[in-house]
Amino acid sequence: MSLLKYASAALIGACLATGATAADITLRLAHLNPDDPFASHSGAMAAVFASLVESNSNGRIEVQVFPNGQLGKDNEVIDQVRSGLVESTISSSGGIAQHYPLVGVFDIPFAFPNIGVASKVIDTDSSFGEAFVADLEDKTGLEVLGLLDSGGFFAFTSGKAPITSVEDMEGQRIRTMTLPTHETMVSSLGGQPTPLPWAEVYTALQTGVADGQMNPVPIIAFAKFDEVQKYLSVTNHLITPYIWTMNAEFLDGLSAEDQYLIRWAADVATDAGRAMSRVIEASDRGLPALAEKMEVNVVTPEEQARFAEAAQPAVRALIEDSYGAEGMALLDAMLASIEEERGNF
Repeated sequence: MSLLKYASAALIGACLATGATAADITLRLAHLNPDDPFASHSGAMAAVFASLVESNSNGRIEVQVFPNGQLGKDNEVIDQVRSGLVESTISSSGGIAQHYPLVGVFDIPFAFPNIGVASKVIDTDSSFGEAFVADLEDKTGLEVLGLLDSGGFFAFTSGKAPITSVEDMEGQRIRTMTLPTHETMVSSLGGQPTPLPWAEVYTALQTGVADGQMNPVPIIAFAKFDEVQKYLSVTNHLITPYIWTMNAEFLDGLSAEDQYLIRWAADVATDAGRAMSRVIEASDRGLPALAEKMEVNVVTPEEQARFAEAAQPAVRALIEDSYGAEGMALLDAMLASIEEERGNF
């Protein structure tokens, strides 16, 4: 281990040791977002999970929550979970992609027709979700505790100009996650992709390193992007997963009773997180609050079709070129699951 890595590990270890109690088992759970359960879905998930685990174990298991990316960038925390330095994390697709690139199959623009279909497909209990989770676990060695959407459909924000049509994307520097699929999508629409880790986004928008970005409304709200962006364009072009993982050795080392408790609490907490996203979207914490400070426009169905026509072939070609037959099979399985659920709505 290099001196830098050793120092980083020591610093993380010192941070994790802070506040340790006499509980028999300590479970450290990290996530990117605010701790307030009413501000973000992962905040709600962490709060519900900690409460259920600690109360139902009579305090034998203590859950220490590290919100707001306290332990590092998303992909770095996943490294910590894989190595056993941290027990669990709730991650964005951007973080997961550096460990499991096939998460990019979710990035076909306008694949999901509505939030109902998305909620059914992006779930560990769906036929696609089961296959996706099994493959992720096999390739990473992680245990998946939960799978849900990242807070709703993506919208674009910009400090430069509103996005009402494909032509409005021309030349705009749009921050993306470090995902080739997202970069390709923005490029195909005429924008300039600017991949940056989450911790750098606000400053990049504030200083003009990026003109705009794309995220679900609840994330735009809690990140306070209304302070550094003037325009919000409701495009509903993407919906991506958040994936809750745990160190497999840690979970396997628990008693059967405690394993059941952990999985049950995670199931309930994931449902709570999914519901909290819908609450934020439907309340004055979501779009109404942003509309007080930003100019909001809704992209018409006709323009959405033009966005899809421009972006879908490029992203599909990237998935085929990058991930081959395996990637296309997983993509086709997702699209089939979407069509199956579409018939129920």
